Amino acid sequence: MAEPSVPGRGGPRHARVRFEGSVATTRFSVLLPVAVLALAALGSFAYGTELFVLAVRQVVLAALPVGDKIGRILVVIDLFLIGATLLIASFGFYELFVGRIVDGRDSHLPAWLQMRDLNDLKARVISMIVLIAAVDFVEVLVERASSVDVLERGAAVAAVVAALTVYVRFGRQTHGAD
Repeated sequence: MAEPSVPGRGGPRHARVRFEGSVATTRFSVLLPVAVLALAALGSFAYGTELFVLAVRQVVLAALPVGDKIGRILVVIDLFLIGATLLIASFGFYELFVGRIVDGRDSHLPAWLQMRDLNDLKARVISMIVLIAAVDFVEVLVERASSVDVLERGAAVAAVVAALTVYVRFGRQTHGAD
């Protein structure tokens, strides 16, 4: 049975196709968070660079003691890792919702950074979170914190890393992804 058509409008099928096209176009709304994440990453990189320059300057002016300067370098590493995580999320959102980042032939992104599905993005961001947590734990060690502080922070980091590892490992299987 053919769908009735309204003269000059193309009928219900045409209206459905136009509606579905409009809904599909909303995927471009993700461009705002992509831009915000990329800008936040650049801000994190800039701030980390500023702290690095200040730390180098302090080392040159007063080389000893070394411990607090190592802590400052770890903060710089933390900021760069946070920036990288934000950038990975930005690339992932773009690749998942808008399209591949390509130059016409090949992807501009390395294979490990290309996202096929949301699980790929989650796994990469979680990996970066684990790395950031590890650097944060080392900062506590370098700051010469009390044994109780080190033990508490270590237990907390271990619990979070274990939970995230379980989530990445088994989350993909339970949600029907390959």
